[in-house]
Amino acid sequence: MATLQSLAFSLPVSRSSQQPCSLWGLGSFAIHLSTPCSLLKGQSLHLPRCCGARVRRNHQALGTIMMMVKPKIQFIQGTDEQTIPDVRLTKSRDGTNGMAIFKFDQPSVFDSSGEVGDITGFYMIDEEGVLQSVDVNAKFVNGKPAGIEAKYIMRSPREWDRFMRFMERYSNENGLQFIKK
Repeated sequence: MATLQSLAFSLPVSRSSQQPCSLWGLGSFAIHLSTPCSLLKGQSLHLPRCCGARVRRNHQALGTIMMMVKPKIQFIQGTDEQTIPDVRLTKSRDGTNGMAIFKFDQPSVFDSSGEVGDITGFYMIDEEGVLQSVDVNAKFVNGKPAGIEAKYIMRSPREWDRFMRFMERYSNENGLQFIKK
């Protein structure tokens, strides 16, 4: 479930050469669209002031725009893995590096890989971004895919902390528990 908290504007949009507007004292602004898929092909958009309408200042609404993304794992970018893995963690005694080993039994990627494409890596996606690895091995039994083992190596305490934040979000979302052995 992805949620997006942002400000909503109901201002008319035009391509005129009017003076850029000032909104809530933030200064003037213009939007420049230059993406290849844009219909305006690199033309600037100016957002003019509403026709005589007073804009009410709401300083509380000027907070940070935050995007919440459901933590997920993918082997093919854009295709979420539905199977919940068994995860084993190792960490060096001095805490400078570590490794996470993910084991997936009968992962759903085998069902859709023929339609969507080939496995390109191991992607752990959350609101902070993407952690990725290419250390992915498939297990076959009698010529049929049976499982996947993916390894993610952390080479610094910072990478370890980032991984643990991902795993906390992923485990909360999927009902995983940490068991120390």
